[in-house]
Amino acid sequence: MKPLVLVMIGGGLGAGARHLVNLAALRVFGVSFPWGTFAVNVIGSFLMGLLAGWLALKFEGGGANIRLFLATGVLGGFTTFSAFSLDATALWDSGQPQLAAAYVMGSVVLALVALVAGLALARSLT
Repeated sequence: MKPLVLVMIGGGLGAGARHLVNLAALRVFGVSFPWGTFAVNVIGSFLMGLLAGWLALKFEGGGANIRLFLATGVLGGFTTFSAFSLDATALWDSGQPQLAAAYVMGSVVLALVALVAGLALARSLT
């Protein structure tokens, strides 16, 4: 139960932070481009890299509770793009650049296709 609570609390904090970044970006830059989403994806990916590197250096076992709270919870609530970026980099670093490229392309293309399909289904129901 403790791991789930760590993820839930961290996720709530991360989602709140994402909302605040989106509001700030909207005030500063307006609606001409999704600056808030862009910012959280870049910031979250940077923080995920920093965290993963720090955990690898600091904790032999990976610091499971810290990882659950910060990586899965806070950064997962802030942006899942950071987890996507870490997964792609891990594939690349493990000597599987083709699989990393397939993961990146497949994730982006299939996520867009799935979103369009979901929109089409929702529109057809009204």
